[in-house]
Amino acid sequence: MLRQRIPSGRLGRHALQSSISSRPFTSAIRQCRQEQTPRSLQAAAATASLSRRFLSTTARLRITTQNTGSTGGPFEPLRPPSPSSLGAPQAARTYTRSRKWGRRFLILSALFGTVYLVDDKLYAAGIKRSLRTFGTGLLVAADYKLNFRPHPLPIIGSSGTIEDLHMRNAEKLFQLLRHNGGLYLKIGQAIAMQSAVLPPEFQKMFARMFDDAPQDSWEAVEKVIRDDFGGKSVEEVFGVSFAGTEGKGVMERTARASASVAQVHWARLADGREVAVKIQKPEIEKQIGWDLWAFKVVAKVYTYWFDLPLYSLVPFIVDRLMLETDFENEAKNSELMRQLVNDEPSLRGRVYVPPVYHELSSKRVLTTEWIEGIRLWDKESMTRPWLGGHGNGSAGVHGAQLDPPNMAAIRRELHENPNSQALKPEREEWKGPRGKGGLGLSPKEVMTTMIDLFSAQIFKWGVVHCDPHPGNIFIRRLPNGLPELVLIDHGLYVYMSDKFRHEYGVFWKSLMTFDNKKIREITTEWGIKGADLFASATLMRPYEGGDKEFQKTMMSHLESGKTASERSYEMQQKMKAGIREILDDEEKWPKELIFIGRNMRIVQGNNQFLGSPVNRVKMMGEWASRSLFEDKNLPLRERLVNYYRHTLFRIVLTLTDVVFYFYKIRQWFGQGGGMEDELEARMKHVAKDFGVELQHDLFEG
Repeated sequence: MLRQRIPSGRLGRHALQSSISSRPFTSAIRQCRQEQTPRSLQAAAATASLSRRFLSTTARLRITTQNTGSTGGPFEPLRPPSPSSLGAPQAARTYTRSRKWGRRFLILSALFGTVYLVDDKLYAAGIKRSLRTFGTGLLVAADYKLNFRPHPLPIIGSSGTIEDLHMRNAEKLFQLLRHNGGLYLKIGQAIAMQSAVLPPEFQKMFARMFDDAPQDSWEAVEKVIRDDFGGKSVEEVFGVSFAGTEGKGVMERTARASASVAQVHWARLADGREVAVKIQKPEIEKQIGWDLWAFKVVAKVYTYWFDLPLYSLVPFIVDRLMLETDFENEAKNSELMRQLVNDEPSLRGRVYVPPVYHELSSKRVLTTEWIEGIRLWDKESMTRPWLGGHGNGSAGVHGAQLDPPNMAAIRRELHENPNSQALKPEREEWKGPRGKGGLGLSPKEVMTTMIDLFSAQIFKWGVVHCDPHPGNIFIRRLPNGLPELVLIDHGLYVYMSDKFRHEYGVFWKSLMTFDNKKIREITTEWGIKGADLFASATLMRPYEGGDKEFQKTMMSHLESGKTASERSYEMQQKMKAGIREILDDEEKWPKELIFIGRNMRIVQGNNQFLGSPVNRVKMMGEWASRSLFEDKNLPLRERLVNYYRHTLFRIVLTLTDVVFYFYKIRQWFGQGGGMEDELEARMKHVAKDFGVELQHDLFEG
């Protein structure tokens, strides 16, 4: 009976399949029929009724689901799909592009991380500094390439003038050099000296390059000493104690001066000598290769981009800078200059070069005698009245040993405070009880000694100290009341060949006698055109004896009716052609002229800084003429002829004193500056005709 009630067809199949779960009910009915009891029949009937209701409800639900189409096909409950109904298997989706870029990112990150660590640890950020240099150099070059014109392109925040162009690029370069430090500061100081080729905006910005550089930590100093002295400590090398041990010397951990390449510490050795320990900053050795390579690359790019013959000078400059970081070379230069000065009767006793203590020196450590004195730039202390007592001189003159400090007090201070730094006695008794005294020296005597020294280097010895700025010159008072000039920092030197030194002496003498034929002959030998311009640059004043052919040629190309900005732009374009004329033959051009010109420019600035107390041009002309008859390499007959000419030359030179004292009298009455100031003003006027503005104050700032 139950089977007859199950629907047939498609719905019947669903119901039949669903009825599998009702088999327990069917078994119960059969059991009740076998028992043939009323109670069991009643229970079986109830069970059958429930089963019919359940199947009916299930069938209706299946029909409803089929009609609504929620499954999109026939529903088969409790039966997994067959493999054939799933279709062919598909490969898993892969993200090849993402994985490729992910791998590239990881490789590049690892590569850059490795390069950064190697650069930081092995090269002291030399690669990063070089990249910074290239970036700034390209920005500056592009700015000038686009905007160096009579009317620069409008830029936000810019006034749109040539002066603004110079100012913003001077700021970029200044920040680059200060941020990189090290040899870059040396390059900045060299730029600050070359007023003849740079705008005033650069001069004002780069004058700050002479400020003290930051000093390195004591730990870095100790490492340099250990590396250079076979692992020995500072205490072992110098015999000092930082705890005040009896019988030991003492040394200050804080530097007394810090420059671009090295810093100087004071020490008193156990034997009583006071020494200056010059220690190279540890990063310099790691950075110098990268720094000089970057300098070469930038110079090469600028040479090509701006069509200027600059790169031919770079190898010589690089060699000099490399030698400046070699303290063994500096010790050799210092000892040679000390010997030359002591052998020169006119300078012996007036100039002092501190001795080098070789047993305490190395390639990166230089130990010399400590110098007590004032710097050349302290004009006020130089000229104030002497209060140190009659017949007395400054401490340490002629190399005399300094009065010993109170070592008991120093040791007691170190016992109480091992980190104390104020150990060196100041020795300022010469200033008097109220500190108003000075050395009581004449600026004229000081400058006379200085010009004699550097003229002897250029015209007689051919061994030239190329960094005589005021920070490298100490002044002391001798017991006779005359000055003693102390020359330090002998790292940057040039050595002139006998042939070139002789030619340079003849060239200088020819400038004083207006011998234009000889001037042109020598400059042609040196591969230089534009002899008038080169003569003015050498004298640091307008050369009056030439035919001014080069200047006339440049001025003749100017068109009238142009604005000042247009005229300045055109003149600077012509000046670039003038530089090419001076550096016409790069192979024949004497590279020593780069640093000799720097020396003479600094000496001229020193004389001007002290008020032009001496006739610098006359004095240097006399030394040039003297060198020609004192030169032992010349035949005797030629030396005698040169002596006769020298006598006549000195008579002619006395006429220049008339001009010198004319300006001196004007200066005394407050009607103008000295002779150097007048020459500087005239040079500025001539330079403007060539599109160049000379700086106003060499050591400003």
